[in-house]
Amino acid sequence: MRVGVYIDGFNLYYGGLAQLGSTAGWKWIDLRALASRYASWQGAHVERVIYCTARVNDPDDPAQTQRQDFYLKALKLHGSVDVIEEGYYASWANESVMTVEPAGTRAPSVMRDPKRLLSWSPGLRVRRNGDGTMFATVRKREEKGSDVNVATHLLADVLQGHVEAAIVISNDSDLALPIRIAREHVPIGLINPGRKPLAGALKGHAGEGVGRHWWRRLDPSDLQECQLPNPVAGIAKPSTW
Repeated sequence: MRVGVYIDGFNLYYGGLAQLGSTAGWKWIDLRALASRYASWQGAHVERVIYCTARVNDPDDPAQTQRQDFYLKALKLHGSVDVIEEGYYASWANESVMTVEPAGTRAPSVMRDPKRLLSWSPGLRVRRNGDGTMFATVRKREEKGSDVNVATHLLADVLQGHVEAAIVISNDSDLALPIRIAREHVPIGLINPGRKPLAGALKGHAGEGVGRHWWRRLDPSDLQECQLPNPVAGIAKPSTW
């Protein structure tokens, strides 16, 4: 059984952070080895690994770009992926309502008293409207495209007969419809990489469509054990990874 694996890179990364924190020892992931641990259908072998990500470009951490570049090159050289599909980062300024951190589990309240501003707030662009509500202009950065790229590769491979089963590593509810369509054609395994509950829209029944579907949470020990060699063709793992 030919299995295609479709990975939302940032969903996997932040899921790993939630489970293992920022300590070294797990980020140099061998994606093909990781996927092979979960391809549990009888006679299954991982045929294709599609990794969807975006190039980071954080002015506050320029070395982050280099670390990611090392990893993407190592994945290709080691044969850990067949395709790296890149989205992009969008950055923009956004005006947001300032709130007061609540006590306990109460919802935050709108900040209207300038005396509540913190010591670092003079660096903020703050505006007050007629009722005293305070707004701050902040920089927003958001990764774009990974969910669309996962969905596109999944459906293209399934509908063109390139795979006979598929594994999706993501907990993004935006993938609900393409996964539901794919279940009508091949068995689908869904791996939730983080600590949060599985997104409700991604739930289903093992017997729907062609059947033999499954849902699992990623075991953090698998991230630690499924590591690329160090180095890979002269590319060394970053020391913090």
